[in-house]
Amino acid sequence: MSKIFAVANQKGGVGKTTTCVNLSASLVANKRRVLLIDLDPQGNATMGSGVDKSELQLSSYDVLASLLPPRKAIVPTASGYDLMPANIDLSAAEVELLEMDGRESRLRQALEQISEDYDYIIIDCPPSLNMLTVNALCAAGGVLIPMQCEYYALEGLSSLIDTITQVQQAANPNLKIEGILRTMYDPRNSLTGDVSEQLSEYFGDRLYRTCIPRNVRLAEAPSFGKPALDYDRNSKGAIAYLALAGEITRRHAAGQSSNQNSSNHNSNGSRPVAEAV
Repeated sequence: MSKIFAVANQKGGVGKTTTCVNLSASLVANKRRVLLIDLDPQGNATMGSGVDKSELQLSSYDVLASLLPPRKAIVPTASGYDLMPANIDLSAAEVELLEMDGRESRLRQALEQISEDYDYIIIDCPPSLNMLTVNALCAAGGVLIPMQCEYYALEGLSSLIDTITQVQQAANPNLKIEGILRTMYDPRNSLTGDVSEQLSEYFGDRLYRTCIPRNVRLAEAPSFGKPALDYDRNSKGAIAYLALAGEITRRHAAGQSSNQNSSNHNSNGSRPVAEAV
């Protein structure tokens, strides 16, 4: 059974797509089978994976709107992970889904068909709370939240946690915060340190130890349709995402070996999700 992550943050420009593409490539480098789902009509994860969004025959739109078997929309990438691509067609799904029965669970139904094919399924969400994001949250077991260490990011995090709590209560009781990832990290900034302390206090071990630094090579890689790992393996950005992939896989390995204690995960001293900010 695959681990399904929704990579989400209602605030734009925090590194969601960068995280999805580079984490997918890094998990492949750790010998994991990975599917990346582009659920953003901008199609940035598609282009960043080296797939031309203007030439798609089938996409995540077809899976959501027409219940197309997901394998028909999945394409391989040069980086070793599979991709369910997206383009502007997906924006139509937002409207069409509103008229459908079971609209919030369309993606979950689709992924049930392929959950045994992958170790990790990563969903790149749009930077807004809409029916596409709700589909991702209903399909996922965990939410990976990239965020910058700045004041306004904390406000956005509070809103996202409210959304997660609502989805937990209404549609997906198994949903949890998988982890908080600090992106565009600059340790020289005093605010960065202050925000990091607050995140550590509230989220405990759900705050990843790995931080993603500001890195030119990481920013350049999407224009070449490559993850940083393929563009410049020795760059700080590529190394950081490899470290994140290692941290995630170790965490899951430890969780499987102590599965009987997993129900006590939220009693580790950190506040409940709904009170976390």
